Amino acid sequence: MAPEVVLLHGFAEPTDDLVAAVGSIPAAAPFRHLKTPGGKPMSAAMTNCGALGWVSDARGYRYEPHDPLTGRPWPAMPGVLRELAQRAAAAAGWPGFDPDCCLVNRYAQGARMGAHRDADERDFSQPIVSVTLGAAATFLWYGARRAGSPLRIRLVPGDVLVWGGEARRGYHAVGPPEADLLDGGGTATPVRINLTFRKAG
Repeated sequence: MAPEVVLLHGFAEPTDDLVAAVGSIPAAAPFRHLKTPGGKPMSAAMTNCGALGWVSDARGYRYEPHDPLTGRPWPAMPGVLRELAQRAAAAAGWPGFDPDCCLVNRYAQGARMGAHRDADERDFSQPIVSVTLGAAATFLWYGARRAGSPLRIRLVPGDVLVWGGEARRGYHAVGPPEADLLDGGGTATPVRINLTFRKAG
């Protein structure tokens, strides 16, 4: 899609094991709407699994080993999710990926993510692996600068986007989930689940 940005179309088949693994995470660490350091609530709801979890509050953006809502460690990363991330990274050209965090974003109707880059990690030699489940959405890739017209990448359920190398800290954004038309002209309420695997520590 762009230098060192790889789209693996349909790579993440939504098997029963995968769906169950994703559902187990908010059961242990509920979704919540984090606030930016400036106090603005984020439109996407979030939770984490793995040894570390990404959090945001008045103290800034960072990774923590414990869920600030419960004080308990984040739920362990299910093996089916870790294996999916490792296979996707290898298929995209980054073998040996060892994620210690999976950030789970829940995009309900109208939720989006503004242009940003993933730069709170310590290890930038490892790629980012992003999995789309549920509704489709448009991913906007800016690259090294948060300016100009981004590359627009439509992600459908099962798509996996991987970026690393020089693109590892590229700016990107995510549009709202797309509504699905139902038989009879109705519209389903769109919900997109995004799994973002990272090596944070």
